[in-house]
Amino acid sequence: MQQFESFRASSLYCNKCQKAMTVREKLLLVLPDKEIFDYLCTGCASSLGQREVTAAERVAALSARPARQPQLRRGFL
Repeated sequence: MQQFESFRASSLYCNKCQKAMTVREKLLLVLPDKEIFDYLCTGCASSLGQREVTAAERVAALSARPARQPQLRRGFL
């Protein structure tokens, strides 16, 4: 199942806050073959983990995304 190959965390357990906290993802490092993201606690800004995205995963995710439909504007005549 290709849909479960890559996960993005929305909340992780924080040792400082002593509970599961929502996290924000921060781009930490860009390399030719992968990007490394850091998960930061929204309560205390502690680093709670990292996620690596390879170039192949990124290309696959972009090609799997449906094309955007152009928005029609309605003007006054």
